[in-house]
Order: sequence, then structure tokens, then C-alpha cells
Amino acid sequence: MDDENREFQVFVKAVGARCNLRCSYCYYLEHQYHGPVDAGKRMSDEVVTEYVRQHIVVSDGKNFFFSWHGGEPTLAGLDFYRRVAENQKKLAPPGCNILNGIQTNATLITEEWGRFLKEEGFYVGVSLDGPERFHNSHRKRADGLGTFEDVMRGLSVLMAHGVPYEILCVVSSDNVHAPLEVYRFFRNLGAEYITFLPLVERSETPGEKSGGISDLVTSRSVKPGDFGRFLSVIFDVWIAEDIGRIKVQIFEEELRSAFGQDHTLCIFKPVCGMVPVVEMNGDFYSCDHYVSDDHMIGNIMERSLASLLDDPRQRAFGEAKKTTLPRYCLDCEVLEMCNGECPRNRFITTPDGEPGLNYLCEGYKYFFNHCRPFVKEVARVWREGHQ
Repeated sequence: MDDENREFQVFVKAVGARCNLRCSYCYYLEHQYHGPVDAGKRMSDEVVTEYVRQHIVVSDGKNFFFSWHGGEPTLAGLDFYRRVAENQKKLAPPGCNILNGIQTNATLITEEWGRFLKEEGFYVGVSLDGPERFHNSHRKRADGLGTFEDVMRGLSVLMAHGVPYEILCVVSSDNVHAPLEVYRFFRNLGAEYITFLPLVERSETPGEKSGGISDLVTSRSVKPGDFGRFLSVIFDVWIAEDIGRIKVQIFEEELRSAFGQDHTLCIFKPVCGMVPVVEMNGDFYSCDHYVSDDHMIGNIMERSLASLLDDPRQRAFGEAKKTTLPRYCLDCEVLEMCNGECPRNRFITTPDGEPGLNYLCEGYKYFFNHCRPFVKEVARVWREGHQ
């Protein structure tokens, strides 16, 4: 691949899957997780320094964006990220722009963390599933108690220090029927960036209930139609009251099509594979949802990040998203908006019986058709203004 055209975002897992919470829907807690598990360790200084060096080498231009994930990445400790920031400044060329993003449950955020994150220009993603009654349904501590108050305390620290943050809300069977309550809760907090993540968990005992696709997932998973209506209700309010002021990721993503722009979100791109994972020992996996032996491509201490990104197995992983689409998707009127979404959710069959349809298809098709008239009108106005 030509380095000048390379686009990638690596999720660096400084503490692996280790976390201070026990959220019921966390896929890192599933038995099939194969990443390194050691409750007493974090990424070594040697590995993180090598990663920072390689990331800078393989990145385009003068903008370097680092993504720190977990588990709970703040468990690595504040001193760890201080050393990260120091290494980035030492290794980056003069005049560059270094950006860091960290995804956190916010329960460990203190005033000291707030000052550091602001001073070093971190962007913070905060996991929050809406008002307390929804959030505490699944996001719990090891002792079973809810975490809402702890998260809100951490979020208030970020807000007090002016740290830019984004809300990541998991949409489950609990909160999907209260779209406006959830959305207005975030809006009243002052959130300017919101991402809605549909919960889809495969059932370990499929096919023992009604015989429908809901039998294939857990009871807390969101139903496809419900998710589509959830997004549509919020979309209408967003258009009427908040467009241009609040950025909702999926809405912004779909508006890109009005301007003829490519998708930026991996799940909606025609091919994927450019959002891999580097575990705390340097192991490189194809994707955060495919941390398994079959998708371990190599280790950054043994191979360059560039060679791992360009590895034929990684390329094949990404291309398979496009080449395995069923005919039903290829003939779909909203294909360019969806592109089959994430391959991990493609486990149902089409009306014709072809395998590989996305579990969320019904919901996405409902939502994309709902917002399509608005997107088309935006595109028309934009074209007229640029003739």
C-alpha cells in the first residue's frame, strides 16, 4: 500500500481486557476472548515506545492520532500516559500535531487526570447508557452495584477542565424504547458528540424459543426494528432542534453521502481492516471484535506496523466484508449507506435463504429509508450551491 494513501486507526490496549467494572454485555468477558490476560500487568515501556515510534513512521502527513482502549485504559495509571506523551513529543517530527483519544468508563477520573488530559489535548470517549435506571441495568461494579454516580462524577471532572468528550451509549433492550428520554438526557448534560452502539450478543443456546431471529441473540440484545425506530425518532428531533450543534455519529456519517464523501466509520465502509488492535504485549489482531488465534497477524516487536497493516491476511480480512455480501444486500436501495455493516453481525439468512445477512438489517433499512429524503434534499441544495 502507498504510505501516502494509508488510512488506519489502531486500538492500543494498554492493559489488555483488564477492567474495574463487570458490565454484563462486555464482549471481553466472553470465553472466546483470546488476548493476553494478566491482572497485574500493563503494556511495558519498551512495547509502548516501539509502538509510538512505528505509528509515527507509518502515519501520513503531520497529524498523528493515537487511540487508547481497554478493558479500562486508565488502569495503566497516569504516569504511564505521562511517559506516552513524553515519548510522542520526542519521537514526532517538528511541527506535527499529536492527538490522543482514550475510551474510558470514567469511574477512575480524578482532578489530576482532568488536568493532564486537558494539558495534553486528549479526546475522551465516556461510556454512559443514558439516565441512571438504564445505565445501571448493565454497567455494574464487581460487587453488583451500579456505576452511574461514579461515571457522572468522572464526567463532571472532564467538563470542569474543558476536556473534549464524546458519549458512547450502548442501545439494549432496556433503553431502546425510550429514545427521547435517552437523547434529551445527553443533550441536557451538554454533550456535543454522541455515538449509539447497538447491543448484539449471540445466544449460546439459539433456536429454543420462537424460531425467529431473536432466538439467535440474548434477551438484552436490541431487536433490529426497535433499533431502527430508536434512531429515527432521535433523528427527527435532531433535525428540528440540534443539527449543527450536536454531532450524532451515525447521523453525521449518513450526511456524508449527501456531499459525495466516503464513510469514515469502519462498519459502513465497503471494506474494513484498518482499525486493528495492538494488545499490551505487542500482538496485532485484525479487529477489536476478532481478537482470536485465527486473526493474530503478528507482533510489533517482531514486525513493522506497516507490514502488519499490509499483511495479505489482514487485507483478505478487510476485503471479505465486501466479497461476502449476499445478493440481497447488493440489490438493496441503501447499500451505499450501510455496506452490510460489521461482519460480526452477519449471522442471519436473507429472505431467499442466502447466509450472511446482518442481524440489524431490518433496523438499518428502516432508519436509512427514514432519513433518505432529508439526505437527498441536503444533496440537492448542496449541488445547486456548487454549480
